[in-house]
Amino acid sequence: MTEEPQTVIVESPHLDTASARGAAAEFLTQHCPWADLDAVLLVVSELVSNAVRHTSGWWRLHLTAGRESLVVEIDDSSPQPPVPRDPDFGGGGGFGWHMVQRLASRVEIRPLPEGKRVQAVWDRPPTPATAG
Repeated sequence: MTEEPQTVIVESPHLDTASARGAAAEFLTQHCPWADLDAVLLVVSELVSNAVRHTSGWWRLHLTAGRESLVVEIDDSSPQPPVPRDPDFGGGGGFGWHMVQRLASRVEIRPLPEGKRVQAVWDRPPTPATAG
């Protein structure tokens, strides 16, 4: 019997960045305990914060835990992809997109009819072989 993927969706009109992090933490605890909670929550925070800061419309966060991976996706109203910037240690930012790319196993950006989707994926680490 195959285990069906579990999904949760967080909609922008109902929740802010802190609430999205809370929903993600609860989801990971229930459905994806192998994932690095701190890394995933940093990525969720960055993706939601960027959607709030750099778009003038809605955003939608999808979390999907499958047997072999965790997928975090954010759809937003801007067609513009994230742009990596040189980090500004004087307070100007530029750290977030680099962090997202380093913390996830892979990151993809896809256009949508009314915006874009940023997808961050974590592959489940292999389980150690049982001593026999």
